[in-house]
Amino acid sequence: MTANIERRPNGFNFQDAAADFWKKNAKNIVPPVIAILIFLAVWQLLSSLGVTKLPGPLEVFTNERTRTYLMYPWFDRGGLDKGLFWQTLESLKRVLIGYSLAALVGIGLGILIGLNPVINKALDPLFQFLRTVPPLAWVPIALAALQQNAPAALFVIFITAIWPILINTAVGVQQIPQDYINVRRVLQLSPQKFFFKILIPSALPYIFTGLRIAIGLAWLAIIAAEIVMSGIVGIGFFIWDAYQNNYISDIILALVYIGGVGLLLDRGMAYLQTLILPGEQK
Repeated sequence: MTANIERRPNGFNFQDAAADFWKKNAKNIVPPVIAILIFLAVWQLLSSLGVTKLPGPLEVFTNERTRTYLMYPWFDRGGLDKGLFWQTLESLKRVLIGYSLAALVGIGLGILIGLNPVINKALDPLFQFLRTVPPLAWVPIALAALQQNAPAALFVIFITAIWPILINTAVGVQQIPQDYINVRRVLQLSPQKFFFKILIPSALPYIFTGLRIAIGLAWLAIIAAEIVMSGIVGIGFFIWDAYQNNYISDIILALVYIGGVGLLLDRGMAYLQTLILPGEQK
């Protein structure tokens, strides 16, 4: 007599996968969710008691104008009347341009300064002085010097993001072990081989630290940068325009977008770092 053998399909089981994912990640998910819920509850309570003039989370969600931006982020009625997806995308484009320029110039100057102690001593006081100037202070200078809104905004992003890249790159080059320098001399490595085989691999962890800090600063600078660009699409100008029209709920929603995008940019840079430097922690 042949026994009936129950055969189970070998396909993907969503329930098992979800249960396995929750088992592995519950400790990382539950605490932030609880913290956010407590924050929202306290915020709503303070707003209901009149302690703060800001609308609470419930008021933000029930506001018809703000709910439109929340539920339909992709709408586009032309001109400046666009959803927050398009506003954020335009800001990201500007950040990408300014940040890329800052990375190129910062890494190049950082390597030059790290390799040359004389240049380092000459420029370090100037760089330390300039990096302490806040982004908003650069706005009128950029407008006066460049006379156009778009280049001025990109300059504000550039000048904000360049310093952590430059300084961390220079420190990374200066931290190259002396044994590696001795190997270069013994083997008489060419400048090209020294650059790609010794300098870049040794300084790369420091460079990535600077890049990760800089992407956050570049995104922070977008508000200051877009304030100078009147009448354009962008999350910074959206906030400024909402403030002038007293749309406080819209401002709060835009801040959520800014925080979320900033978190994704940071996590994206950390992930890129782990791909290029597998031994580095996030």
